[in-house]
Amino acid sequence: MSRAFLVVMDSVGIGGAPDADAFSSGGVPDTGANTLGHIAMACAAGRAEEGRSGPLRVPVLDGLGLGAALTLASGMEAPGLGAVPTGAWGCATEVSRGKDTPSGHWELAGVPVPWEWHTFPDTDPAFPVELAEMIASVAGTGGILGNRHASGTAILDDEGARHVATGWPICYTSVDSVLQIAAHEEAFGLDRLLDLCAQLAPTLHAMKVGRVIARPFVGSVTDGWKRTPHRRDFAIAPPGDTLCDRVSAAGRAVHAVGKIGDIFSMRGIDDVAKGTDAELMEALGALVDGAGDGSLTFANFVEFDSEYGHRRDVAGYARALEWFDGALGGVISRMREGDLLVVTADHGNDPTWAGTEHTRERVPVLCHGIGAKGLGYMAFTDVAALVAGHLEIQWTR
Repeated sequence: MSRAFLVVMDSVGIGGAPDADAFSSGGVPDTGANTLGHIAMACAAGRAEEGRSGPLRVPVLDGLGLGAALTLASGMEAPGLGAVPTGAWGCATEVSRGKDTPSGHWELAGVPVPWEWHTFPDTDPAFPVELAEMIASVAGTGGILGNRHASGTAILDDEGARHVATGWPICYTSVDSVLQIAAHEEAFGLDRLLDLCAQLAPTLHAMKVGRVIARPFVGSVTDGWKRTPHRRDFAIAPPGDTLCDRVSAAGRAVHAVGKIGDIFSMRGIDDVAKGTDAELMEALGALVDGAGDGSLTFANFVEFDSEYGHRRDVAGYARALEWFDGALGGVISRMREGDLLVVTADHGNDPTWAGTEHTRERVPVLCHGIGAKGLGYMAFTDVAALVAGHLEIQWTR
């Protein structure tokens, strides 16, 4: 029986979203944002030389159809992305009114978001007094730190020392529907942070805030602050049966790699592998070697987004793409006859763009295992239908 591997390159958008003008980052409309295209252009122009050099080199992804998908999505012909596809390729457009992680992943799994997400204003303070008081009460502290829109790394520089001194949690948000809480794993405690977020999540979910995210970190004023891999997302449950639910209901195994378990509130998921992207690639390889017939493996590689996109680090993003490409080639070489691999993304995060936020973009859909063909323009939900069809799971919407 065939197996399927659905792999999300978090934030690797390819431009061209028809409604990009309705979204913005840093006060600049997302019109023209193109994560992959602008990285490729920067590399070719010698503007991404830190830790790498020259044009962007992603021969495995390009061979599957990445460059062709980029051109289809946005009209851009980017340097180094001109291979004749040997896989099935297309580009997908999102309909959910958000450019966030849950919206993108749920829709890829067949369930668009039927509501408007609640977001917090870009003011100081950002959170209502009642919410700030609730957070402090549940945490058992005299107050909270942050209470504004912020980059997750910059706010550690701003508030890390005060956090360690006072024990107050660092709370921040963004244009996404999210409450993020950062706390030192030793001074505050990892389990205490996770329990805090778990207790707050039902209240935030009732407000239609998509996620409460625990952001543990370590370090000191002298050595600097560093986020750890123990992040956890407490996400609102999907509003309908997803691909994971359908595959599980058919008696098949569903394996999650990365933050997939958090995004789907573990619904329809049997097990989860977490860690750094390098560790997640090892976990994906192990599932290619050992996952059972008829199974679905759903993976998210987040560091494109979390480490490089939000930080507007073009060279770092290019390095991550080149690393991923090389590792993916090794995974593909171990796949069985009849397996389907789908590589896609959930939104954009153009590191050349204004601000620090996601960008509204189309995403690539690249397939290994179903021959070489153009899939054309697709909906995000078509990805779920494609995977379900390969696994012979009934799929109607």
